[in-house]
Amino acid sequence: MAGQASRRRNAPKAEVKIRIRKGDTVQVIAGRDKGKTGRVLEVDRTKGRLLVEGVMMMKKAIRPNPQRGIKGGIAERESSIHASNVMLLTAEGKPTRIGIKTETVGGKTRRVRVARKTGETLDKK
Repeated sequence: MAGQASRRRNAPKAEVKIRIRKGDTVQVIAGRDKGKTGRVLEVDRTKGRLLVEGVMMMKKAIRPNPQRGIKGGIAERESSIHASNVMLLTAEGKPTRIGIKTETVGGKTRRVRVARKTGETLDKK
């Protein structure tokens, strides 16, 4: 039994299916920053978390480094938020769930993200 537990622990983690991409505008729907909107800066699919501009601000102590020209003090930076706590905003600014639709353009088939609420396509290309 002990051998099975260690094998599972060392197995590579599967990526979480997140339909939100870098550059999307999202709104926080749960947590201490509920209601805030921001642009997605980074997506971590292994942990299922997002880095959103201006959301989940944390204070961090910075040690001064004269060689690099860094002043010491307390700096504020974004912390990650779980993907389930945000919703994508449409062009009108309405929060919506995301669906996938296949589209055929010039004989090529590709998957396109679609807003469930309005039906508009979210991918630009």
